[in-house]
Amino acid sequence: MEFSSFLEIVGDEPVFETGLLLAGDVDPSDVRRQLSRWTKAGRLYRLRRGVYTLAPPYQKAKPHPFVVANALVRGSYVSLQAALAYYGMIPEYTPLVTSVTTGRPGRWKTPLGDFEFRHVKVEWLHGYERLEVSDEQWAFVAVPEKALLDLVYLQPDGDSPTYLAELRLQALDRLDLDRLARLAEGSDRPKLRRAAQRAAALARSEAAEYETL
Repeated sequence: MEFSSFLEIVGDEPVFETGLLLAGDVDPSDVRRQLSRWTKAGRLYRLRRGVYTLAPPYQKAKPHPFVVANALVRGSYVSLQAALAYYGMIPEYTPLVTSVTTGRPGRWKTPLGDFEFRHVKVEWLHGYERLEVSDEQWAFVAVPEKALLDLVYLQPDGDSPTYLAELRLQALDRLDLDRLARLAEGSDRPKLRRAAQRAAALARSEAAEYETL
């Protein structure tokens, strides 16, 4: 396959898998050899086995980190600090993109950044939606309420007033307090119910402060 033909196939994909190139009458070994050569030549970035992205100047748009995260571990969604920062609910910049998966936990270092995956039980894998995180780039991201509860779920003493204060939560008007309470109650975990109550109190306090301004 010529590189120009290859670009016609994957040019619009921010991240692609080897399987995209194996349809039709092709030799899988030849495709993998070509991908290896183009990676060594700096035309591609290999993110993990079977997952690639075009390198500059060939990429039409830089892949959004959340799109990369979804591609690295299928069936995962972005959550925890990464999602809270995306919603503007914590002040810190988070260079590490954190996701939730029912698979093995792990961390990936790639040319496009660092990505961490945290394990949860199957029954806790919900509360996310598909968002357009960049122009025509879509990723699965936890809703704000679930991102906060995922963090509490996975953080020792995550429901403590001290830890919640250390997060320096802001823009709490983005929280749907009814949904937050439903998610916490549905978990059947006292820790999450306590955290939901404390977060709701912080949200109401923040709203009251704005009303007095």
